[in-house]
Order: sequence, then structure tokens, then C-alpha cells
Amino acid sequence: MGDGIIVRRARPGDIGIIAAIEAESFPDPWSAEVFSEAMSYFGDMLFVATIQGEVVGFIAGGLEDTGEAIYGHICNLAVSRACRKQGIGRKLVRREEHQFAIGMAVGVQLEVRVSNRAALDFYRCLGYQEAFGIASYYANGEDAIVMMKWFRF
Repeated sequence: MGDGIIVRRARPGDIGIIAAIEAESFPDPWSAEVFSEAMSYFGDMLFVATIQGEVVGFIAGGLEDTGEAIYGHICNLAVSRACRKQGIGRKLVRREEHQFAIGMAVGVQLEVRVSNRAALDFYRCLGYQEAFGIASYYANGEDAIVMMKWFRF
């Protein structure tokens, strides 16, 4: 890539920086232990973005089989504060969507805080639509908006 951003699968040695990016990004961050567990269950769907070898963002997701269809679920996405607004989040989402499609997902879902206007706008620009809300979804009691994107094959 001409912009120097490389997206690759996360490795166990990345967990510390992933957790640090998470901690600077969210009021109720996942711990390093949670990321380690996610890697053990969904390692093929945990990606990092690097610039000159330094991890600057990550995305974590998994496939969910409802018995009727398979959906991708973006569980977590963050980019280090110093590297935001450079297209890193977009590249991470596109890579995760690609992995979901390989897994035969028909679409993707994710949750966003109702107060996180920047994230809502970001996902809308990537083709996600608001599907429904979940009351008191987050630890602080804040509601979530579930967003969906359907794949068209």
C-alpha cells in the first residue's frame, strides 16, 4: 500500500499495544486478557494495522451462525489517537468484511454507543444502516444502536 499502512493478523505479542489503544479509546475497555481470549477463539478475525511496523489500530470480530444465516460481528475497533483520520479504521473494517465474506457471512452487525456520533457517521459512510437499539447495553447504562450491512454477491 502506498500510504504505508499494512493490515495483518494479530499475533500474541500485539496484545499489549492492542489493550493500550483500547484503553485510550473507550471508557470501559477490554482487558489484555479479554483480547487474549478473543485471539484464542477468533484469531483469524483479529487484525492490526501497522505503520512502519508499529501497531496503530486493531479490529476484532467473529462469525455468528443463527442456524438460518451466518453473520459477521464487529466486536471492537480502535485506532490510536495520534493516527486517527488517516483511513486506518476504514482499511481495518474492509479487511474484516473480507474475512467475513470468506466465512460465508451474508452481512455484518455491530453496536455503537448512541452518543458516539463520529462512529455512527463513520459506519454510515461504509454502508452500514441503523437497525435497532438496545437499552442500557453498555456498563454505564448507555444505549447502543445496532448497525447492519448486507453483502450483495
